[in-house]
Amino acid sequence: MNSEDVAAYLQEHPEFFEHYAEMMADINIPHPHGGRTIPISERQILTLRERGKQLESKLREIIQFGEDNDAIGEKMHRITLSLLGARDLAATVHATEYNLREDFSVPHVVLRVWRAANGMGDLPLFQPVTEATRAFAASLVHPNCSTQAAADTLALFGESAPLLKSFAYLGLRDNETFGLIALASEDPHRFYPEMGTIFLSRLADIVAAALARHLT
Repeated sequence: MNSEDVAAYLQEHPEFFEHYAEMMADINIPHPHGGRTIPISERQILTLRERGKQLESKLREIIQFGEDNDAIGEKMHRITLSLLGARDLAATVHATEYNLREDFSVPHVVLRVWRAANGMGDLPLFQPVTEATRAFAASLVHPNCSTQAAADTLALFGESAPLLKSFAYLGLRDNETFGLIALASEDPHRFYPEMGTIFLSRLADIVAAALARHLT
């Protein structure tokens, strides 16, 4: 019999350990960290302790995720209240940009819309964008996070563009795509392709709804 056969036999016949309990108590096996041998029962205790430590580490990780999500949820609540209180388009844009920079700590925020507004077409919000940027925004089923600027959007960030290392793009839409939020950071790890985007999706929905009230 090889070791796999022995392991399979013991798994299929757990009563073996009852029938040979005294023998099991006398068996010594190598310590997992070397240097000596220990009874098999002590080895089992060490294994349980190691599993306990792994579970504690996993629990701490879950708790940290929960606390992080609570913090983001609170920020989402605050920006929602700010947008609900905005009386016009200029106030809506200010609330969006201010909360993203100050509350969410996003250093570079660009907001562009290509739908007409009532008497406020001179806002930076309406600066023209290329057809490639519009097409890119329309293609965003979900927010796009990357360490590379998408399409030709790098120019949107002006003089800061050469310093930027990570980006997030949120399409603004109601019945159709009418704008884009572009976020960027000098930190290459701030936005990355594998990051979760559920809060970014909700943010895009909230801002789009707030802006759409003042657009024709």
